[in-house]
Amino acid sequence: MSTNAAAPRAPKSPEHVVVAGAGMVGLATAWFLQERGVRVTVVDRTGVAAGASWGNAGWISPALTLPLPEPAVLSYGLRAMVNPSSPVYVPFSTDRQLLRFLVGFARNCTPARWRAAMAVFARLNRDALGAYDVLGDGGTAGHGVVEEIRDADPFLAGFASDVDRKILVDELAHVVSSGGAVDYELLSGAEIRSLEPTLGDGVQSGVRMLGQRFVNPPAYVASLADSVVQRGADLVTGFEVADVVDLGAGGVDVVAQTGERLRADAVVLATGTWLGELARGYGVKRVVQAGRGYSFTVVPDEMPKNPIYFPVQRVACTPLGDRLRVAGMMEFRSPDAPLDPRRINAIVEAARPMFTGVDWTARREEWVGSRPCTTDGLPLVGATRSPRVHVAGGHGMWGIALGPLTGRMVADGLTGHDVPSYARHLDPLR
Repeated sequence: MSTNAAAPRAPKSPEHVVVAGAGMVGLATAWFLQERGVRVTVVDRTGVAAGASWGNAGWISPALTLPLPEPAVLSYGLRAMVNPSSPVYVPFSTDRQLLRFLVGFARNCTPARWRAAMAVFARLNRDALGAYDVLGDGGTAGHGVVEEIRDADPFLAGFASDVDRKILVDELAHVVSSGGAVDYELLSGAEIRSLEPTLGDGVQSGVRMLGQRFVNPPAYVASLADSVVQRGADLVTGFEVADVVDLGAGGVDVVAQTGERLRADAVVLATGTWLGELARGYGVKRVVQAGRGYSFTVVPDEMPKNPIYFPVQRVACTPLGDRLRVAGMMEFRSPDAPLDPRRINAIVEAARPMFTGVDWTARREEWVGSRPCTTDGLPLVGATRSPRVHVAGGHGMWGIALGPLTGRMVADGLTGHDVPSYARHLDPLR
C-alpha cells in the first residue's frame, strides 16, 4: 500500500471506480454505482462468484440473518471446537492473526453485545429486500437482474424435539425485542413432515417462518454480472489485486500481482477474506478472518419446495432446481487450506436422520468457501482513512442476504448521497 498525503479530498461523485471482487457484494456495488452515473471496472482474481458467493445456501432470510458472535457459540466449549465433527471447528494453530480474531470474537459472544449487534441487524434486514427489488426492476439505466428471487413459503426449521426447538424460539424472541420482525408458527412433527414429505422421522418438531426468500446463488450472481456488463461495465478476470496506491487528487492505482495497473478516481475493496490485507494500510484494523463453510448437492426422491434449516446441527438446505444443496459448518482456518472431507462427512451424519429418500453417497459439487468474518459480526462498509478507498465486506454468512444493500450504501457514500443512520455502526475504521 502506498499513499500520497497531498490533496486529501476526493470528488463527491467520481467518474470512474474500480471494484475489486466479482462476488455478490462487489457486483452489487458496481450496479448501484452505475445507478449513480459512475463508470465501473470490476476486477477479480478468478471470476464471477468464484468465492463464497458460489456455494452458500442462498437465503435472503431476515428472521435468521443474525450476528455470528452469539452466546451459544461459547456453549460448545473448547473441547467441542477442536473436534472436526463440531459445527464450529477451530483446528490447532499458532497463527497470530487467527488467535487475535478468536479472542476478539469470544469477547463479542456475550448476551449484551449480541443484543447490540442484533439491533443493527434488525435495521439492515428491514432494508435488505428492498435493495433486491431495485436490482430486479432495473433501476434508471435498465437491464435489471433477470434471475428469479423465490418466496420461501414455508421456510421450515426442523428439530429432533420440542426442547431443541426452544433454542430457536428464544432467539426469534430476542430478534423481535431488538426491533426485528418475525412471523412464525410452531409445528408438530406430523405437521412439518406433511409440508415437506422428504423430512424423516428424526424431525419431531418444527417452526414455519413467513416472509423469507431465497435464490440460486451462482445463477443469481452470474445474472447480476450480466446486468452490470450490459449497463456498460468492464469485467476483468485474472486480475489479483496486490496493492492500492493512493495518488491524492490523481485518484488511485489498483495494482495487480502481475504489475498491471488500473487508474481510477476511487476503488472499492470487496475481496472477501482478503479484504483486510489490502485495507489495513488505510486504517482498517479489524481482523477479517476466513470462516469456511462447506456444501454439496444431492437429489432426494422427493425434492423439497423451499429451504429447510436444522439449527441444532447448523445445516442449511436449499432446493436449486433439480438438486438440493446441503450446507453447513463454520471452520476458522486459512482460506487456502484444502477441503477437509471430515467436515463433509459431519454434515452428512448430522443431516441423515432428518431426511428420508436421500442417497448420501451420491452427493456432488462438494465445495468449501471462505466467508469473511469480523470479531463483532458487523460488516465493514464505507470509506477508509482515504476518501478514495472504500471497503465492502466482512459479512460472514450474510453476503448474499446483505450484498445488494451494502452495494447501495457504498455507492451512495462514494457519490455524496445520504446513507442510512445505521451505517455508522459499519464504519470500517471503528
